[in-house]
Amino acid sequence: MQQEVFQVDAFTTEAFAGNPAGVCVMPTEGDEGWMQCVAGEMNLSETAFLHRRDDGFDLRWFTPEVEVDLCGHATLASAHVLWESGEIAQDQKAVFHTKSGVLTASRKGDWIELDFPATPVEAVDAPAGLVDALGVEPVFVGKSIFDYLVEVGTEDEVRGVTPDFGLLAKVPCRGVMVTSPASDERFDFVSRFFAPGTGVNEDPVTGSAHCTLGPFWQSRMGKSEFLAYQASRRGGEVKVRVDGDRVLLGGQAVTVMRGTLHG
Repeated sequence: MQQEVFQVDAFTTEAFAGNPAGVCVMPTEGDEGWMQCVAGEMNLSETAFLHRRDDGFDLRWFTPEVEVDLCGHATLASAHVLWESGEIAQDQKAVFHTKSGVLTASRKGDWIELDFPATPVEAVDAPAGLVDALGVEPVFVGKSIFDYLVEVGTEDEVRGVTPDFGLLAKVPCRGVMVTSPASDERFDFVSRFFAPGTGVNEDPVTGSAHCTLGPFWQSRMGKSEFLAYQASRRGGEVKVRVDGDRVLLGGQAVTVMRGTLHG
């Protein structure tokens, strides 16, 4: 079996920055075990698998270890590949059927805008091990349907987090985001995202986390549009617009590799 595969850097305009994702556009629905094996072979935070249906594309996302229910950067990468490869017209909206419902992507000039569900947090007590694993003094701890959100006081604290990943992997959740207001006036807030429990110690730029971060910072800052920076080593910029129970995520993408899987 031969299958074309792309590697795309998402939420960046430069190769070797942002968040890399694998993308496979398949002729038919893929076998789940095979998709998991391919994601492990790609060894990226997520690999996306698509196949066409009458009203868009079915889309699934896999880390090297597990399937996940929502992924922003691999959806951005998937839309980028569909337009770049001519699978859909440049002015056509990409429609994805996923475990998190119907998601869409639209071209907005040089940017791609994703329409995702909001995943707001509720304030909670920090679970055992969370604060010790991060080594921070939280201003706020909240929990969404997927992740914990930990607010700290400054961007320096966000950038300085050095988690104990073994301890953090024991916290029962998909991942943990650490966030603060940005010190750089170009941005509104910064974040980092850690998910050792799903095989990704630190995710470089996490679109789906901004479905939580957007509503959270809306409640803090009293506005609904933001430019966010994820302060990982690779780094990336995300436009965020909160619209009721939806969050519009804007980003750019660059294809860095295109090849053929033999297996």
